[in-house]
Amino acid sequence: MALPDFLVAGVPKAGTTALHAALGRHPGLFLSAVKEPKFFLSDGPPPTKGGPGDAATYREHVWRREDYEALFDAAPPGAPRGESTPFYLHDRAAHRRIAALVPDAKLIVVLRDPVERAHSNWTHLWSAGLEPIDDVVAACADEPRRVAAGWAAFWHYTGLGLYGEQLRDLFTVFPREQVHFFRYRALLERPAETLDSICAFLGVQQGVISEVPRENVTAHPEATRRHRVVSRALRAGAALPGRLGESVAGRLERVLQEDARPRSPLTWEQREALIPYFTEDVALLEEITGEPFGDWLAPRADSGGLVGARPAGQRQARNGRPRVS
Repeated sequence: MALPDFLVAGVPKAGTTALHAALGRHPGLFLSAVKEPKFFLSDGPPPTKGGPGDAATYREHVWRREDYEALFDAAPPGAPRGESTPFYLHDRAAHRRIAALVPDAKLIVVLRDPVERAHSNWTHLWSAGLEPIDDVVAACADEPRRVAAGWAAFWHYTGLGLYGEQLRDLFTVFPREQVHFFRYRALLERPAETLDSICAFLGVQQGVISEVPRENVTAHPEATRRHRVVSRALRAGAALPGRLGESVAGRLERVLQEDARPRSPLTWEQREALIPYFTEDVALLEEITGEPFGDWLAPRADSGGLVGARPAGQRQARNGRPRVS
């Protein structure tokens, strides 16, 4: 029986694709060729309906047990096997499915500033022509309606960033020693150190991989009449059945990307509007982990504000866990 020994379980838009590629270069590890099989997100076939483009995403699910196990058949004897589906942390039913099938699995979680994560998530879908709202703040305000309508988790811009709640629930299913978390910025700024910490967690040789592949910067098409027309056609095309819909959507997405500018950082006004979605959860995350995350609630130099000092009362690291930034 070939099943994973470890999972990169979170979070979307936090470098998990690059991390999967980096870990795949370690000769002592085996990473699935399908980076995001999503096996534990459903019992049986995934849904067939949802938000714009969701049907195509659901067709990507590796949901049959035999197909999932086949992803790990080629692993060398003794090599820890892994896959990366960053929605597992958010999905509480996935926690239980993982624990039932692979209770000793080690879980890796990358935590990104939830405001920046939400903006990156929105930009991804706007750039793809799937997001109908041209403002991230307004799109986040529309999230409850989308959740109620059954749109897939990738549309949960703020919900995916509630890491305190997610880790709290994960720790009721898995012991903490089976979970390794760190900040996204550590992966960017200290890749060798961060990769070594992951290798130590997985029990393989350190000092073997030291770089993370560069991530593509999502383009940001302007909210022009042309963009609205092409995006509307793309969303209609994505609803077509099977490969036809994927082909139409792919062609129209390439049209949208032509001459698009790189993603702009959040303005302070946007950041200030989004921070309240996460304030209580950041406090919960600090309580659960013993780590300081108050900087996520402060202005950022790249969003038109000044990086503030550590808020009064913010805790230092506890329990001997090294600080990350």
